[in-house]
Amino acid sequence: MSVPDYMQCAEDHQTALVVVQPMGIVPEDQFFRIYKRIASVSQVSIRDSQRVLFIRYRHHYPPENNEWGDFQTHRKVVGLISVTSCTTTKEWPQTSDRFQGQKEVFGSTLYDSRLLVFGLQGEVAEQQRTDVAFYPSYDDCPDVEKRVEDFVESIFIVLESKRLDRATDKSGDKIQLLCAPFEKKDFVGLDTDSRHYKKRCQGRMRKHVGDLCLQAGMLQDALVHYHMAVELLRSVNDFLWLGAALEGLCSASVIFHYPGGTAWKSGARKPGVSSAADAGKRHRPGAQEVLIDPGALTTNGISADTSTEIGRAKNCLSQEDIIEKYKEAISYYGKYKSAGVIELEACIKAVRVLAIQKRAREASECLQNVVYINLGQLSEEEKIQRYSVLSELYELIGFHRKSAFFKRVAAMQCVAPTIPEPGWKACYKLLLETLPGYSLSLDPKDFSKGTHRGWAAVQLRLLHELVYASRRMGNPGLSVRHLSFLLKKEVTQSLENYTSKCPGGMEVISLPDGLKLPPVSFTKLPIVRSVSLLNLPVSLRPHKVKGLLGQGMSSASPFIYSPITMHSRGDERSKKIDFQWVQGDVCEVQLMVYNPMPFELRVENMGLLTSGVDFESLPAALSLPAESGLYPVTLVGVPRTAGNITINGYHTSVFGVSSDCLLEGLVGVKSSGCMVEVVPSLPRLQLCTSLPRSAHLSSEDLSTSVSLRLFNGEMQQLTITLENIGTETLNTLELTSKNLSTKEKLFGEFLTWDLQDALSHLPLKSGQSVSIPVNISAKLDFSGQENLLHDLNDDGISVTGLPVSSPLRQVLKPRAENKPVGSDASKNEFNHVKMLEAVLTFKYSGGAGQVEGYSRELSLGVRVDVEPSVFFTRVSTLPATSTRQCHLLLDVFNSTEHELTLSAKNNQDLVLHASECQRYTHTHTQTPPSLTVRRHYLTLSSTDSSPFHESYSHEPELQRVTLSDFHSASERQTHTHTLTVSAYTSQLVFDASL
Repeated sequence: MSVPDYMQCAEDHQTALVVVQPMGIVPEDQFFRIYKRIASVSQVSIRDSQRVLFIRYRHHYPPENNEWGDFQTHRKVVGLISVTSCTTTKEWPQTSDRFQGQKEVFGSTLYDSRLLVFGLQGEVAEQQRTDVAFYPSYDDCPDVEKRVEDFVESIFIVLESKRLDRATDKSGDKIQLLCAPFEKKDFVGLDTDSRHYKKRCQGRMRKHVGDLCLQAGMLQDALVHYHMAVELLRSVNDFLWLGAALEGLCSASVIFHYPGGTAWKSGARKPGVSSAADAGKRHRPGAQEVLIDPGALTTNGISADTSTEIGRAKNCLSQEDIIEKYKEAISYYGKYKSAGVIELEACIKAVRVLAIQKRAREASECLQNVVYINLGQLSEEEKIQRYSVLSELYELIGFHRKSAFFKRVAAMQCVAPTIPEPGWKACYKLLLETLPGYSLSLDPKDFSKGTHRGWAAVQLRLLHELVYASRRMGNPGLSVRHLSFLLKKEVTQSLENYTSKCPGGMEVISLPDGLKLPPVSFTKLPIVRSVSLLNLPVSLRPHKVKGLLGQGMSSASPFIYSPITMHSRGDERSKKIDFQWVQGDVCEVQLMVYNPMPFELRVENMGLLTSGVDFESLPAALSLPAESGLYPVTLVGVPRTAGNITINGYHTSVFGVSSDCLLEGLVGVKSSGCMVEVVPSLPRLQLCTSLPRSAHLSSEDLSTSVSLRLFNGEMQQLTITLENIGTETLNTLELTSKNLSTKEKLFGEFLTWDLQDALSHLPLKSGQSVSIPVNISAKLDFSGQENLLHDLNDDGISVTGLPVSSPLRQVLKPRAENKPVGSDASKNEFNHVKMLEAVLTFKYSGGAGQVEGYSRELSLGVRVDVEPSVFFTRVSTLPATSTRQCHLLLDVFNSTEHELTLSAKNNQDLVLHASECQRYTHTHTQTPPSLTVRRHYLTLSSTDSSPFHESYSHEPELQRVTLSDFHSASERQTHTHTLTVSAYTSQLVFDASL
C-alpha cells in the first residue's frame, strides 16, 4: 500500500467504502454535481431495523489500497457507482462493456454496483434494470438520491450476510488465515496444524468479524470481538494484527464517546447505541452482553464521570485508555516497514482524538512521529497533500506557527524543480493561508492595534515569496500590493519597477477563492504630525455686513441661550474653524510631515480628501531627505460650491502606489479643526499704484504699502488702479482712510480724493480696471525749536529800534546756552524728519457673495517722511514812514540742502542757499502781504542736479505767507500779531507798535 488517505478518522472504521467514478467522456462540472448529490446520502437507516449504515464516498481510489480490505474492512471497496454519458443506442453496448471492465477492477470485494446513464432515450432506456438507471439529461434526474439509498440497502444486505457467515463459522480448525498483502509470501510452508497457527487464525478472524460488526452498526458486538481478538493475538505475538485489533477497539470506543465525530467537518451522525445493542442480542444470542446505560451519556454524548461509564460498559475504553491503546498500536505498526501507511493513518486518527481532548502537547508529539515515517518514494502531489494535512492538524491543536511552517513547505513543494508545470496559483494560495500563523495580516488596520508580533525576518521572507509567486502567476497588481508591506531600502526599486507596469491603487483586490486583499495606505510615508487649515490672505478674507450678521441665527426657540442646544453642538463646533473660505479662491491646508526612512522619499500627487462641497484639489510633489525633521507642506485646492467643507485626509503617490490617508486613522496627529465654511464667490481686486511698493507698516496688516518723502507743505498726487482679476462683477466700492500718526499736529487733510469718477464705471466686469487719484498733502507744525523763538525777546534789540541790516546777514546774536544758527548742531536740529502714516481701505462686493451679505477689503498703507523746508527765525518791524505802509523784517532760514527762492507779491525774490539764513524786508501797503516760497529748481540757473530735483517733476504749489491784523500807523496802538505761514504752519508771535 503506497497511497495514504490523509482524511482518515476513527469513525471511518464504521463506514462502507463506495467509489463513484466517471466513465467515458463526462463533463467535469456535471460529474461533480452528480457526485455531490450522491455523497449527500452519507447514512441510511435500514428498513425493518434500527441500525444505520454509514457510507464513505471517494471519486478516486487506488486499486492497491483495496488489497488491504481483509486487514481492515473499511479499506475495502464494497460499492461502485459509475456515471457516464450515452446519447445513441449504438453506443450502449460499448458503454455496458466498459462498465463491466470497471467492475473487474474492484470485482473481488464489490458487494453491488450501479451505472447512471445520462442522455440515452428510447427502448434501451425504458428497460427496467436494478443496476442501471437512465436519465434524459444531467438536469433531469430527480430520483438520484432515492436510487442511491436503495443501492446502500443492497450493500447492507450483503454486509449483514457476510457478518453472519463469519460470526457463526463452526469450522473450528479450518478457519481461514487472513493476511496483509505483504504477508502472503511469508506464510508459505508454515505448519498449519500447529496450535500457534490456529490461534493466529482465530485471532485474525475475530478481529475481522469485529470490523464487520462495526460496519453493520453493531457497536457492542464489535467491542466484544475486538477484546477477544486482542487476547488471542497477544498470546501468539502477532503484532501487526494485534495493532489492528487495538486500533479497531479504539475506533469503536471513539465512536461511543464522541458520536459527533472527530473529523474537521463532522456530520450529524446518529449514534444508534441502544439499537446496536439490541441488534447484537437479536443476532448473537450467545454473545457476551455489554451493559450500557444510555442515561450515562450527557447531552454531547460524553459521560461526565469516566469511572462510572467504565463500570457500566467495561468493554469500552475510557478516554485516557483510548490514547494509550493508540500509542501501543502505532508502536506495533512501526515494527513493519510495509505498514508505514497504516502507521501514518493511525497517528492522524490519534491526533484528532487528542485535539478533541485538548491534549495539544501529546498531539504534537504524535504529529512529530508522522513527519519521520518513511513511505518510500512519494510523488510531488502526495508530498503536497502530506504537508498540507500536517499543517491542518497542527492548526487543529492550536500550533499556529507550526501549521504555517508546514503549509509553507507544501507551497514550496507546489513549484518544486521536478514538477514540469509548477502550480504557482496553488503555491500563492497556500502562502496566503500561512499569514495568520506568522502573525502577519494584509490589512493595514491591524498594524495600529498594538506592538509588533511575530518574527520579522520570517515575515519579510514570506512577503518576498508572495511577491514572487504573484509575479509568476502573471498578476502584477498583487505584486504591488504585497510589495507595499516591504518598504525597506532594498525593495523600493522593485516596487517602482512593478508599479511602472501596474500602478497600485486603493481598490480591493478579490481573489478567485473569495479572499479579498484590502488596500494598503502609506500613512507613514511620510508621517504627518499636524494638520492646520490656513486663513485666506488679508485682501481675500470675506467680511459679513454688520446689518446681516443675525440673519443666519435660528429663531425657532424663544430663549436667548439654551444649554441643551449648545451641548448637542459642542463636538461640531470644536471641529469648525472660525474663519471662512471663498468659493472659487485657492485655499490652503498646512501639514507638518517628516520622513522616517533612511533614504530620500519622493512623494507625488499629494492632495486633499474632502467632503461637503465640490472641491478641486491641486496636487503637489515634494522630496524629503532621509530621516528628516518636521517639514511644512502646504496643500491647496479650490472649492467650487458654497457650504461647509470637511478635510477628511490626504492622498499621496509613493513609489507608484496611490494611498488615501484618512485623518481619523492617523495616530498622534494634532489638528485645530477640520471643518470650515465656504461662502459664495466674491469679486477679486488687484491694486497697483503710481509709486513703487515698500515695506508694510508695522502697526497694520495691509495688502500693500507705498512710501514717499515730501517737504513740509508739499503736495503730491498718488494714482491707484484697481483691476477686477476675479470672475465675479464688482458692484459696490467704498473708500475710507485712517490716520495712524496721532502725535503730530496736522493742518488740513492728509489724504483727499474724489470717488465719483470711479463709481461711474461700476459695475466693473472681470478684466476691467478703474483709476482713483489721491492727493497727499504734508502740513505739519515744526515750531518745536524753542531756542529760535526765544531770540525774538532775548536778543537785546528793540522791535521798533531794530537797525536795518544787510540782506545777506546771517549772524544772529548768540545766546550763552545756544550755538549759532549756522553751526552743525543747529543745522541738524533743523533737519528733523517727521513721519505721517495712514491706511486707505477699499471695501467692495459683488456676485453671489453680495447677496449673502459678504464683502472684501483691500488696504493700502501710505507712509510719508516730512522734512522741514523754511523757518522764519525772527520777525521785527521798522517805524512806519507813511500811514499807508509798514515795513516787516523777516529772518528766513533754509533748512534744506537745496537752494530756494522766496517770492512775495510786489517784492523782489530772495534766493536762499542751502542752510542759509537771510533777512527779508517786506513793505506792507494797505492790505496784508502775500509771501510765496517756491522750490528752487523752478528758478535755479545751473549747478545743482541733486536727486531731489529728479524725484518730483510736478508743478509745485506756491506757498503763501499772510500778515493779518495790521492797523494803520495813526491808531498808534500796540497789538499782538500772528504771522501765519500756510505752507509750513509755523506760527511766530511778536509785538508790533504801529
